Amino acid sequence: MRSASLLLDPIDRTILSELQQDGRITNVELARRAGLTAPPCLRRVRTLEEGGVIRGYHAKLNPGALGYGITVFALVSLRSQAEEDLRAFEAHIATLPEVRECHMLNGEIDFILKIVAHDLQAFQAFLTSRLTTAPHVASVKTSLTIRTSKDEPGVPVDPA
Repeated sequence: MRSASLLLDPIDRTILSELQQDGRITNVELARRAGLTAPPCLRRVRTLEEGGVIRGYHAKLNPGALGYGITVFALVSLRSQAEEDLRAFEAHIATLPEVRECHMLNGEIDFILKIVAHDLQAFQAFLTSRLTTAPHVASVKTSLTIRTSKDEPGVPVDPA
């Protein structure tokens, strides 16, 4: 959505940056940080939401606190790159709650997936029963994360 970003002024960018850092910030505090009063700040936020610049709000959960002890990245190659086959694979992946991200890639590998599991045994069961059996899968290569050095949500908000 690069064209939309060109229409954002410095106040919009401040609002976006603040909301990305703290989605629970009050409108009054957000307005103060953006140099506005509350009503115009709220109007700007609503405009950014309606324009699709702000796609939603969520809580960032601790996977370990919910029993998800491992995160795995899977590189998936399909037997065919026909659009119908790509869509069938994506539709299957959309039904798997353990898959937290799915990105189609350019090159040898067709998709990279971010997967969470309770433990290695649970991941192995997921891999053999739900991922390698997905539509049109030719191969899956996996790597377990050892540690996460950076986990920053969102995107950088460039100055105007």
